[in-house]
Amino acid sequence: MITKRIIPCLDVRDGRVVKGVNFEGLSDVSSPVTLGKYYSDCGADELVFYDITASAEGRSLFTDILREVASTIFIPLTVGGGINTVADFDRVLQCGADKVSVNSGAIRNPSLIPEAAKKYGSQCVVLSVDIKRVDGSFHVFAKGGREDTGMDALDWIVRGVENGAGEIVVNSIDTDGVRGGFDLPMLAAICERVNVPVIASGGAGCIEHFTTLFKTLPRVDAGLAASIFHFGQVKIPELKTALAAQGIPMRLH
Repeated sequence: MITKRIIPCLDVRDGRVVKGVNFEGLSDVSSPVTLGKYYSDCGADELVFYDITASAEGRSLFTDILREVASTIFIPLTVGGGINTVADFDRVLQCGADKVSVNSGAIRNPSLIPEAAKKYGSQCVVLSVDIKRVDGSFHVFAKGGREDTGMDALDWIVRGVENGAGEIVVNSIDTDGVRGGFDLPMLAAICERVNVPVIASGGAGCIEHFTTLFKTLPRVDAGLAASIFHFGQVKIPELKTALAAQGIPMRLH
């Protein structure tokens, strides 16, 4: 049976890890290098590194700090933020990333996904989608959750997978940072539409939220979180042990 993955997320701004609520009100947490090594050492299955203001500020992703993070960890690394061209893929992969996450760049240029998948393989292309309910529909938001594109999120995700995205990260803006649990209805709707790995992001507040996620939606492959790991409310070894005890397949050290 394929093991479920636990993935901490480093939201990086100006070279520091930050965390907010509903994508707003960012506060400083730590150095991405220090945190990345900590998560690699304590049993995280993968690590996600987002340069969260690169797209909004219209600049390239910081590569010096990324290179340093990549050199200190021994788990797969997914990198996103300001990825607008295949050349951007090349740049972060050369810095040590294993997978590249696209969001606003793919909205602006939908051909980015098929071009990157053709060059690097689908397993390298992660489509990250920031989703919020608008009048009862799931809308795609761009620029770090700042801008409603008006696009239907389910249709956009299906299109991304058809174009070659090998994995989907579903960021629920409605539940982000609130710690009230993952957005199960949104995730269920997405799992029904695609056959690639789906990573749930936004809303984790305790161990039970991960248990509920994997028990309720066995098709979800991974749970991603930030603040509960950063601030020590949930420790990854304890989380994985608890999930394994509930019969959820985990990679344990």
